[in-house]
Amino acid sequence: MRKLLCCVLFCAVAAFPAFAQMGGQSAPSTDPLATGVKNAFKSVSGYLAASSTKMPEENYGMRAGTDAKVRTFGQIIGHVANANYLYCARAKGEKNPNTEDLEKTTAKADLVKALQASLDYCSEVYNPLTDASATAMVTINGRNGQQIQTPRLTILWQNVAHNNEEYGNLVGYFRMKDIVPPSSDRSGM
Repeated sequence: MRKLLCCVLFCAVAAFPAFAQMGGQSAPSTDPLATGVKNAFKSVSGYLAASSTKMPEENYGMRAGTDAKVRTFGQIIGHVANANYLYCARAKGEKNPNTEDLEKTTAKADLVKALQASLDYCSEVYNPLTDASATAMVTINGRNGQQIQTPRLTILWQNVAHNNEEYGNLVGYFRMKDIVPPSSDRSGM
């Protein structure tokens, strides 16, 4: 009886990894660096896109405080779109295709469209990314105009970090209006 119990226990333990994989876990990525930054971009992009549509248009001109230097909700959306183009053009190694200051756009529909267009542009960089292309060096202009070599991945993580920072600002605007921000909204679950 004891041998049978040990045998059953051994088989159960040996089979556990197979059961875990059948339960939805996938094999480790062959490109963990690229996969990590792609997943982070996808996550924050979803929150930003949902924020742009969820906030009522009458709140797009809202400012957190009275200081005119503080961006309105709409200006933050435009700022994120501008920055997405900047970071992703650098990562692509091409000239920024955005020629307008989207922070000056005021209509919600135009800002939603501009943000989505910037996210789509960035997706052209993130989606095909591999560890090899992520670690490839790209040339960017530094603050003093000098040419700097940096890994593509550095630029993309800066983009994700910036988007997360700005999403955090948007959360404050939602809370000021007693609206649940997209990352906390569990109503669709």
